[in-house]
Amino acid sequence: MPIYEYICQGCHKRVSLLILNPKTYGIPQCPNCGSEKLERVMSRFRTPQSEERRMEKLADPSSFAGLDENDPASVAKWAKKMGKELGDEAGDGFDEMVDQTMDEEVHKSKDEENV
Repeated sequence: MPIYEYICQGCHKRVSLLILNPKTYGIPQCPNCGSEKLERVMSRFRTPQSEERRMEKLADPSSFAGLDENDPASVAKWAKKMGKELGDEAGDGFDEMVDQTMDEEVHKSKDEENV
């Protein structure tokens, strides 16, 4: 697919444009603000990984960098990152479950402070 990605210098949003023939397309415009000041960027892509490679990546000590096990927000961020690595195996609603658990932990901590 001839989809080109740009960063708009007018509204600073990343936009994707379908351009069938760049020679005859003319000057691309931002669909958000209409600006012609677009800077072409490299498109994002993902390569498939084996289950073994994904598990090795999860076990890599660098995946724990910045994790503070005493901070619920830090643990939630780490859990969401791991959930993305697991993909469908984590199950639908994984991020929502993490958010709900974090909210419960925050309320529990506030209740303990009030005692």
